[in-house]
Amino acid sequence: MATDRYQQPDYYQVDELLTDEQKLIRDTVRAWVKKEVSPIIEEYAQRAEFPKQLIKGLAEQGCFGPTIPVEYGGGGLDHISYGLMMQEIERGDSGVRSTASVQGSLVMYPIYAYGSEAQRKKYLPKLASGEWMGCFGLTEPDHGSNPSDMITNFKDAGDHVVLNGAKMWISNSPFADIAVVWAKDEAGVIKGLIVERGMKGFTTPETHGKWSLRASATGELVFDNVQVPKENILPNVKGLKGPLGCLSKARYGIAWGALGAAMDCYDSALRYSQERIQFGRPIGGFQLTQKKLAEMITEITKAQLLVWRLGVLMNEDRATPAQISMAKRNSVEIALNIAREARQIHGGMGITGEYPIMRHMMNLESVVTYEGTHDIHLLITGMDVTGLNAFK
Repeated sequence: MATDRYQQPDYYQVDELLTDEQKLIRDTVRAWVKKEVSPIIEEYAQRAEFPKQLIKGLAEQGCFGPTIPVEYGGGGLDHISYGLMMQEIERGDSGVRSTASVQGSLVMYPIYAYGSEAQRKKYLPKLASGEWMGCFGLTEPDHGSNPSDMITNFKDAGDHVVLNGAKMWISNSPFADIAVVWAKDEAGVIKGLIVERGMKGFTTPETHGKWSLRASATGELVFDNVQVPKENILPNVKGLKGPLGCLSKARYGIAWGALGAAMDCYDSALRYSQERIQFGRPIGGFQLTQKKLAEMITEITKAQLLVWRLGVLMNEDRATPAQISMAKRNSVEIALNIAREARQIHGGMGITGEYPIMRHMMNLESVVTYEGTHDIHLLITGMDVTGLNAFK
């Protein structure tokens, strides 16, 4: 089993901006990742299998719905604490962080924000404890970046509705107990429904053959005349505002999470550069290696300050979706660049499972696409600063 020697880079003493509670939460999750995730994750990634035994630990660490109020089973924590948790989990693996993000931001959050009190009491405590796992159904086979054209729909049938359609690229779907699904009613209005495993006509085929997020379970959601009780419809939102509000929460977590992957790649590359001897000295003593490392730590430091400030704005309920888009895009871009440069510093060893570099690099190829692609987030920023819509 691999020994986790990770030490977080903090070139600008950003830790001084954190409260003692925030640092305690981060350090607790970091210790759990070092003990439970790092020693096994390469093996599970090689096997393309999600380590389900981690669900219990994620729940015990409070990683499911950390910002949800305590009365519903959540942690009642602030958004910087939530971000730090995602940073530490993704430092371990993006797939494991995806599981936590989906559960908290895409399943628990919409039930809390848009659901009825009865829905909150029924679902949230069991989701927070990990007794139930959830998934989020928005993306369709033919509608990814343009969800407004979704074809999944439901029709009124008395005390229930009949749901038809399909969703794909759904994290957690193969083992999820419930799915928060976005579909159009007969008037073409998008609404959220809670679909439970066991409902007739609801299946979740698993997606195989992935080169990315191999330690994460991905699948489809298929609805063939599924009868969903009307009390399972989220009553307090309609239109794209619902799913996009969830995505803002999740994208915020990704902004912190991808930074964790970047930090892990940098930490491994720095240590390797000090230990690997070529031409009679450590390769870290050569100018081109130092250039790579200096650029890595510069981008990490800039991203640390960006996500911390975004966390302050989130805590004050002042962060905009466009600000969140900028941070998500930036963190993933710098993480991908750092992973690629770190791979070069590791030389041939960089492609092996002895180091985390190639796994992070492959995972980030999914993270740069899901929950808003790199280019879509660029256009969100462009529209925000110009006031002109380039999407249409």
